[in-house]
Amino acid sequence: MWRKSKTISLTASFNRYNEMNNPIRFKCRGKEHYFESPIVMGILNITPDSFYNGGSFQALDLACKQLDKMLIEGASIIDIGAQSTRPNATFLSASEELNRLIPIFTSLRKKYPDTIFSIDTFHSEVAQTCIDEGADMINDISAGNIDSNMMEVIGKKKVPFIMMHMKGTPQNMIEHNIYENMTQEILDYFKEKIALARSFGIEDLIIDPGFGFAKNIEQNFKLLSEAEIFSSLELPVLFGLSRKSMIYKTLNIQAAEALNGTTVLNTIALQKGASLLRVHDVKEAMEAIRLYSKMK
Repeated sequence: MWRKSKTISLTASFNRYNEMNNPIRFKCRGKEHYFESPIVMGILNITPDSFYNGGSFQALDLACKQLDKMLIEGASIIDIGAQSTRPNATFLSASEELNRLIPIFTSLRKKYPDTIFSIDTFHSEVAQTCIDEGADMINDISAGNIDSNMMEVIGKKKVPFIMMHMKGTPQNMIEHNIYENMTQEILDYFKEKIALARSFGIEDLIIDPGFGFAKNIEQNFKLLSEAEIFSSLELPVLFGLSRKSMIYKTLNIQAAEALNGTTVLNTIALQKGASLLRVHDVKEAMEAIRLYSKMK
C-alpha cells in the first residue's frame, strides 16, 4: 500500500514538471522560431570587469572564436553584454556602452547572419541602435525600470523582450534584498510588468527571476526551490545561474571552479520549469537538457 501511494506521488510530480516546460515560440526579424524543449542562451561578455571571463572576448577574433564554440555546442541564442551587471559594477552611459558594443556586434551580425542575437542592456538608446543594426531581442535586467523609455522602444520595434526581476541597480541592489514573501512578490512584480509590456504592444515576453540580483545566497536557493510558480504566468522562463556566487560561495571555491555546481543547479532549474538556460558553458548545459529530456 505504501509503495502504491509513493508511486502515485512521484508520477504526479513528474507530470507537473512536464507541464512546466512549455514550448518556446517567438518572432525575430519576421521569422517565427519554435522550440519544443528547453534551449541554451550562450553568454558573450565583451566587458573588462565581468565577474567571470571579464576581458576575455573584447577583441573581435576572440569573440568570434568563442561564438563559434558556443554555436557548435548547441546554443540557440547568443546574449551579448557590454556592461557588467555584477554587484557594484561601474555604471556606463548609453554612449559608452555603444562605443564598446557596436564595433563588435555589427561585425558579428554580418559574419553570423542566421544567429539569434540578444543584447543585454538596460539603456533604451542602446537597445534601439542595436535593433537597427540587426539585434533580434533585448535582455533587460531592470525590465524597463532603469530606463522608462525601454518598453516603448521594444513595442515599436516588435522584438522579444526578456524582463528580469531586480530591485535597485547593480550599484545598490545588495541593499534592497528585503522581502516579506519573496517569491510571491516577484510573481506579482511580473504580473504588473507583463500588463505594462502588453500595453506597449510587446508580444513576445520572456521572464527571468533574477538570481543574484537583490537576493542573498539563502534567498537565491529559496527562489530556486519555489521557482515552479512562475510557470503559472504561461511565458518562457529564463534561468541565469551560471557560475554565480550562490554556487561558488556555498562550495567555498572560485567562479572558475563552479561548472559542476552550475550543471547541478541547471538540472534543478529544468525540473522547475526552465525554458531557457543562460550560461557561460554551453556544452554542459546542452548535456543537462538532453538527459532531462530523455527522462521525459
